[in-house]
Amino acid sequence: MLGVLAIILTLFALMYFAYRGVTVLVLAPILAMSAALLSGEIPALSALSNVFMPAAASYISKYFPVFIAGAVFGKLMGATGAARSIAHFISEKIGPDYAIYAVVVATSLLTYGGVSLFVVVFAMYPIGSMLLKEADVPKRLLPACLALGAFTFTMTALPGSPQYINTMPTVYFDTDIYAAPILGLLGSMIIFFGGTGFLNYRAKEAKRAGEGYGVHLNEGLEDLEGEAPGFGLAITPIAIVFVLNFILTKFYFASDAVKAKYTAAGYAVNGTWPVVIGLSVAVVFILISMNRYLRESNKTIFDGAVGSLLPIFNTASEVGYGGVIKSLAAFSTLKLGIVALAIPSLFKVGISTTLLAGIVGSASGGTAIALEVLSKDFLAMGIHPEVLHRVMIMAAGGLDTLPHCGAVITLLSVCKLDHKQSYIDLAAMTVGAPLIAVTCVMVFHLLTGLV
Repeated sequence: MLGVLAIILTLFALMYFAYRGVTVLVLAPILAMSAALLSGEIPALSALSNVFMPAAASYISKYFPVFIAGAVFGKLMGATGAARSIAHFISEKIGPDYAIYAVVVATSLLTYGGVSLFVVVFAMYPIGSMLLKEADVPKRLLPACLALGAFTFTMTALPGSPQYINTMPTVYFDTDIYAAPILGLLGSMIIFFGGTGFLNYRAKEAKRAGEGYGVHLNEGLEDLEGEAPGFGLAITPIAIVFVLNFILTKFYFASDAVKAKYTAAGYAVNGTWPVVIGLSVAVVFILISMNRYLRESNKTIFDGAVGSLLPIFNTASEVGYGGVIKSLAAFSTLKLGIVALAIPSLFKVGISTTLLAGIVGSASGGTAIALEVLSKDFLAMGIHPEVLHRVMIMAAGGLDTLPHCGAVITLLSVCKLDHKQSYIDLAAMTVGAPLIAVTCVMVFHLLTGLV
């Protein structure tokens, strides 16, 4: 009983203190040791040295190449103006009458192209603000538009997304980033059309009420200035990531000859490799073809590389915490409780993953913990690995964006708005839409068996 209480108390402490702004780098090891101490099963320092650190280090060893390649790529896309050029092109083609669609589509393209979520937010904020201002749509809807394009279907549902959360299950389930394409496309359509429909409805409501864009001082729209590459050149790095990902995933690393080669050498093909190669080649292309738009290429690469450290260490700390929780005997009791729920096994997967993501305030953190402590149990349920892959990360993209989520706080800060102004609409996009979509996907799979 003490062990169960220790797990529950430390999980809620993780949620509370994360909301209060305490860094998970400090919080996770302290709470891991606290759980061990309260349970009385493992000495606190042994839990830190022998369980927490190996689990955290294992996560870093698996995913660091994806994080650093993605961060450098995203930084270069922003620094060269390529991201801005793509967003401008889309907004001009769609026009101010469809401002919400323009913001969501441009943000989605950048995210699906491999630009990191936070880079996309900074790149899209000034363009999104101008588009909504021209259309006289309330600025309070901007965070929801950006979040719909960046934090939902392009991150978790759309097959082939190079975002690192989509690579995480590949290591545990031997899947690839295109796992469960039918389910992923279905979920993506539900989120996109449901989300844009809702936001346009909210914009029309505001217009009927006489609410316009609003008066906002110090908006910081200077990022719209400066020379940038043309759309054709700007979109090429994203095309490189798309094409190389697909070819390497579906043909090269999927071939029996290549698999046999690595097996003979005592290694296994890693599902993150196509993403790392695609992003790396795109980085080289940017450095060669867009050098004139870079003021300090070395500094940009350095900033991108350093920028990858905090996200991976944050997530690794959450994995380390999950490793300690997994080692407690009480966790088996909780796990048995989840397994014993009188609901379809697939729903157990979705519910447990989204709850963990909600507690830690992070889709990747929740997925990391769920994979670390529950992946073998999920596989033992007899669920198709590709379905597990897609459902887990889609579910993690549900409750991850509760008010204490760091991405939510960052997004609102960039947009110079607060929770009171924008969180309801943002939550509808990043909590409501993904949870509806993953529920529909699970029901559809159970009824049809399609993957």
